[in-house]
Amino acid sequence: MSIFLYILFIFPILLIFFTNYLPSKRKLPPGPKGLPIIGNLHQLGRLLHSSLHKLSLEHGPVMLLHFGVVPMVVFSSKEAAKEVLKTHDLETCNRPKLVANGLFTHNFKDIGFTQYGEDWREMKKLVGLSSLVRKSKSLSGIYIREEECDLLVKEISKSARTQTLLDLRKALYSFTAGIIFRIAFGQNFRECDYIDMDRIEELVQESETNVCALAYTDFFPTGLGWFVDLVSVIDEHFKIAQPQDHSDLVSAMLNMINRPTNSGYLNITSEHLKAMMTDVVLAGVNAGVTTMIWLMTELIRHPRVPIRSDVCLLSVLCCLLLPMTLKTTDPDWPGESHLTRITEEDLEKVEYLKLVIKETFRLHPPAPLLLPRQTMSDIEIQGYTQSRAYHINTYTIGRDPKSWTNHEEFIPERFSNNLINYKGQHFELLPFGAGHRSCPGMALGITILELGLLNILYFFDWSLPNGMTIEEIDMEEAGDLNIAKKVPLELVPTLCHS
Repeated sequence: MSIFLYILFIFPILLIFFTNYLPSKRKLPPGPKGLPIIGNLHQLGRLLHSSLHKLSLEHGPVMLLHFGVVPMVVFSSKEAAKEVLKTHDLETCNRPKLVANGLFTHNFKDIGFTQYGEDWREMKKLVGLSSLVRKSKSLSGIYIREEECDLLVKEISKSARTQTLLDLRKALYSFTAGIIFRIAFGQNFRECDYIDMDRIEELVQESETNVCALAYTDFFPTGLGWFVDLVSVIDEHFKIAQPQDHSDLVSAMLNMINRPTNSGYLNITSEHLKAMMTDVVLAGVNAGVTTMIWLMTELIRHPRVPIRSDVCLLSVLCCLLLPMTLKTTDPDWPGESHLTRITEEDLEKVEYLKLVIKETFRLHPPAPLLLPRQTMSDIEIQGYTQSRAYHINTYTIGRDPKSWTNHEEFIPERFSNNLINYKGQHFELLPFGAGHRSCPGMALGITILELGLLNILYFFDWSLPNGMTIEEIDMEEAGDLNIAKKVPLELVPTLCHS
């Protein structure tokens, strides 16, 4: 009996070894040598994207590793990314079906991690954030964003008047979450007893850590808490009469639960709704805040603008280009009562801000590793046979000296004379991915990003605490899915137009 148990135990290990580590007739990518069972895990550090970046410098832009017993290819060049996301998009747009991610997403009922196929197509077509997109472009969506901008400016003004330090992440988190919650969920978190924004921020960080740990180990840890009381939000929608246009995401999906789709293929359930809400909060809130903090950090480290001035960092440009079209008599509004409020029409008038955003995406992509994808058949990419899961490392692509001059330096002007954008057509800049599995909330995310930044740069000057120099700014990274600045960015705001 003991010999039988020994054979039963050792057989799977030998099978894994022979399958993954013995030479193959197919041409496989190069990569660092791994150890049996653990593969290359011992060569990966706390920040996965950084570890893969360093390994790619040694082994090349197409690299094969083993995460434990799971083979994983990492692409780290724009040429490889273009082959994957454009030439072979349809053959490579599946997701690895990890048990852990299935549990986190209610058995793959979200948009981000679900398998490519009819379920995904129906979700994107029938739900696919369509109500979210419609409302984001509607007058009500514009009103929500501009109202949240007002609240952001008023909140920062309190610190500006007393010249006290402000943790910019907390202010921007409330701003971004306020917009997302109202547009997507029809809920104002400031008026909800069951939504604690401080606790949500903590749990979003915890959830992202666990999502990456789960994908990394395919093991679901116990005690993973939901970052928001989804049931409370859903119940609230059941209690109130809904408008016929089903203008927020929750209302639209609840309507689909009550009225199954005409196609008859996919029946929307409350599990789909919970999974979709998870996607919206993780991708819609945290990623945008992370980018805004990195951008403000880089601006503080590089106090220069196209128009040389001793006053506001970017407000000089804003003052020259923005018409004062919208006046206010609000006594709480910062500065003189005749000053303008920023509107979405003004976003097209500040081109330099858009260059700064592109450069921030290049050096600090919010998710340096795009969500893993899986080939659905044997294909050849960059001369190597691919039939496995893979990552695309946008962190390395953004620092490729073949694509970028002075690739480690923050130079927004590099984008002033080219047409490179972040919408998925240029593979040297991929903060939102490309192809079928690109981020569906890109347009709304960019609008929130630009509005938030333009408001805090137009109305306020920003300075470091007394005695702190630019060289002392800590640039250490932290995080798993969205890579944020580890040390909070605390600055002193000053009213530009007081």
